[in-house]
Amino acid sequence: MAHHLVIVESPAKAKTINKYLGSDFEVMASYGHVRDLVAKEGAVDPAQDFAMNYTVVERNAKHVDAIAKAARKADSLYLATDPDREGEAISWHLYELLRDRGILEDKPVHRVVFYEITRDAIREAIEHPRGLSNDLVNAQQARRALDYLVGFNLSPLLWRKITSGLSAGRVQSPALRMIVERELEIEAFVPKEYWSIQADLLQSAQPFVARLQQLDGTKVEQFTITDEATASDAGRRILEAAGAPANAPLGEPLPESGRGMLEVTRVEKKQRRRNPQPPFITSTLQQEASRKLRFSAQQTMRVAQQLYEGVDTGSGTVGLITYMRTDSVNLSQEAIQSLRGVIADRFGEDKLPRSPHQYRTKAKNAQEAHEGIRPTDAARHPESLKASLSDDQYRLYDLIWKRTVACQMIHATIDTVSVDLAAGQTAIFRASGSTIRDPGFMAVYNEGQDDGAADGGEKILPPLAEGDRIPMTALRPEQHFTEPPPRYSEASLVRALEEYGIGRPSTYASIISTLQARNYVTLENRRFKPTDTGRVVTKFLTEHFDRYVDYDFTARLEDRLDAVSRGENDWVPVLREFWEPFRERVEEKQQVSRGEVMKARELGTDPKSGRPVTARLGRYGPFVQIGTREDEEKPRFASLRPGQSIDTIGLDEALALFTLPRDLGTTPDGLPLSANIGRFGPYVRFGDQFASLKKDDDPYTIDRDRALELVEEKKENIAKRTIQSFDDGALTVMKGRFGPYITDGRKRARVPKDRDAAELSRDECAALIAEAPEPKGRSRSGGKKAGSRSKRQSAS
Repeated sequence: MAHHLVIVESPAKAKTINKYLGSDFEVMASYGHVRDLVAKEGAVDPAQDFAMNYTVVERNAKHVDAIAKAARKADSLYLATDPDREGEAISWHLYELLRDRGILEDKPVHRVVFYEITRDAIREAIEHPRGLSNDLVNAQQARRALDYLVGFNLSPLLWRKITSGLSAGRVQSPALRMIVERELEIEAFVPKEYWSIQADLLQSAQPFVARLQQLDGTKVEQFTITDEATASDAGRRILEAAGAPANAPLGEPLPESGRGMLEVTRVEKKQRRRNPQPPFITSTLQQEASRKLRFSAQQTMRVAQQLYEGVDTGSGTVGLITYMRTDSVNLSQEAIQSLRGVIADRFGEDKLPRSPHQYRTKAKNAQEAHEGIRPTDAARHPESLKASLSDDQYRLYDLIWKRTVACQMIHATIDTVSVDLAAGQTAIFRASGSTIRDPGFMAVYNEGQDDGAADGGEKILPPLAEGDRIPMTALRPEQHFTEPPPRYSEASLVRALEEYGIGRPSTYASIISTLQARNYVTLENRRFKPTDTGRVVTKFLTEHFDRYVDYDFTARLEDRLDAVSRGENDWVPVLREFWEPFRERVEEKQQVSRGEVMKARELGTDPKSGRPVTARLGRYGPFVQIGTREDEEKPRFASLRPGQSIDTIGLDEALALFTLPRDLGTTPDGLPLSANIGRFGPYVRFGDQFASLKKDDDPYTIDRDRALELVEEKKENIAKRTIQSFDDGALTVMKGRFGPYITDGRKRARVPKDRDAAELSRDECAALIAEAPEPKGRSRSGGKKAGSRSKRQSAS
C-alpha cells in the first residue's frame, strides 16, 4: 500500500484533515514557519543579489526532524500549507530543507491548496495538485528581505539617536505616521462656532422636528449663523412671521394659545434602494468585528483561524469558514447556490434576487480564484452550533454567516418623505423621514449597526399635505462648535491603510500589535493616541527618511511586490532599486547628532530659580527639567504623568511635577508622612515604610486623612503577615508569597527549610540577615549605585 505524507501548518488543521483522508495518508504539522533569516547582520547580502541566509526556526526544529523522519518512509509528499504567500514560502522552505537532507530524491512532491477545510475541498485539492509557485515564493522573500534591510539598518540608528529598544518598519512606520499626524491635527484644531435653528412641530398628536433651510431667500449653510445675537434675531423674526406673539420665548415650549404656524409648501415622496455589502475580506472583517463585537484585529484573526482550522461540532471536527486571509469578494457558484437555498428556506423565495449578486474586488492584486470569507456550509446556522463554540467563536461565526447570507438577498426598499414648511416669506424649514417598506437583506444584517436596525434609525413623519398649517410648539436656536477629526480606532486605521494601499490582509493585525508593543501608541477609549516615543520616532523618520514613510512611496512598493507575485517583475531588481538610495540615506544620517534629534522643548522659566524649564524625551521616558548641565547647580528632573505629553505640557503643569514628595505632616505616632512616585508607582511614606496608592488616588492631591487610611491598611496587612518581631520592629520574620523570610527593612533572608519560622531567636535572625546578599541596585554602603535615574536622565 502507498504511503503519502501531507504537511499543514497547525496541529488543529492536521487533526481536521486527517479524518478526511484514507489510511494511506499521514498528516503532520510544521507548527508555522520552519526557516527564517539568521538573527544577525549579513542575513541578506545585497552584494550577492540579495542572497538570504536562512536557518531552522529553533522552536520548530523538533517538528522539522519529525517531518524529515516521516518523509523518508513516505512514497510521496503533499505540501498543504496556507494558500497565501506565507503559506507558499513555508512549503518552499520545507522542500529546501528536505532536499538538502537528501530525502526527496526520486520522490514526487506536490503542492496542494484549499480555501476551506471540508471533505470535498481537500479531496479535490489532493486530486489536482500543482508545483510550488516561484513567483509567490519570490514575492515573500522580497518582502522578508525588505523588512530585514529596513529593520536592521534603521532600528540601530533609532537606538543611538533616541533610545534603545525601538524599531522601524517598512509598513509599521507609515502607519505610526498616520496616527501621529492625526494627533497633530487634533492639537492644532481651532473650534468654530455655528448655530442651527429647529422647530418642534405637532400634527395629529405626533411631534416631529424641522430644521431651518432658508432665511430671507438665502440657503442656510453651516456657518450662516455664527453667534447668539444673530441666531436670536433670526428666531424673533421667524416667530413673528409664523404669527407667534412678539414676546414668545425662544428655546422654551410655546404656550398653546401663542403657538405660531408653519405652512406645508412641498411634500416629496421617493423610494430608494439599499444594496447589501459584499462578503467579508480580511480588512472588512477586522473593521466590522471591531465595531460590532469590540474585537481587536489580533483577536479577530485568532478566532477566525480557529473557525477555519476546525471545531468539533459533536459529529467530528469540521472547518466552519473559508480561509480568512483574502482580499477577494468572489464566491464560488456552489457557495452561491447553497446560500440561495438557505435564503429560500429561512426567509422565503421573495427574498431572493432574480439572479445571484456578483461581486468584484477593487484591490489591484486580488486573486478572483480565491473567495471571500464565508461559512463552508451555509446550512450550519449559528444557533445550531452555539453549544459547540466558545462565546467569541460563536459571535464571529454569527457575524460571518449573516454577512454572507445577506449578500445574496434582495435589496432593502426604503420610503423617504421630505417636507418644506414656510414661516411667511421669512423662512423655510425642512423635515425628513423614512420608513422601511421591505427590509430585504437588512432583516439579516446591517453593516455598522445592530442587525435588523433601520437605515440610520428611521424617523417617521405624520401624514402631511400641501396647504396644511402645522402648530409650532417651540423654536430652538442651538449653539454648536466644529469638532476635530477623531483619533484612529483599529477599524478606521485598517480602513485607512487599505485605502492608501499600505500593507496587505495578513499584516494589519501585526502592524497594530507592534505599534503597541513598542510603546509607540496607547489605546484610550478604543482610539489610538501616540506616545512621546512614537512622536519622536515619527519626527525623526519624517525629517530624515521622508521617502520611506511616505504613503504613496510605500503603496507603490507594495504594488511592485504584488507584481512579483504575479510573475510580472523580477524580485532582485525591485530590491536593488530600493536598497541603493536607502543605504546612502542611512550612511548620511549617521552624522545627525542625538542632541539635534532630541532637542528640548522650552516651556519657560522657573519663577523660583530663574532657570529654564524644558520638556524632552530621555532614555527612560518623557520628563521635564529645570536648569541645564552647564549650571553650577545640578538640573532637577521630574517624569511626566500618564496622559501628559512633552509636546503639549505647559509651564504650570511642568512646575507642578516638582512638588513631589509632598509633605502631609505626621502620623498620630509622630512619623513623617509624605506622598511621592517611585519605581513601582505612587505611594505614601510613613517613617521608613511605604503604602501604595490605590487606582483612584493621586499623589499630587491626596490629603492627610486619605493617606492615614492607606497607612492603617498597610499596618494591618503587615500585622497579619508578621510571625515574629525584634528590636521594636527593626528585625521581623514575615509570611511571604514564596514562604517565610527575615527582613531588617533593607535586606531579606530566607528561613532555612529545617527551621520553624516562629521559633527562630533574635540572634539567629540577625546572623541570617548579615549573610544575606545586598539588594539589587544598591551598593554595600546602602546608597544607590552610580547611574541613578537622575544621572542617567541628565546624560540623555
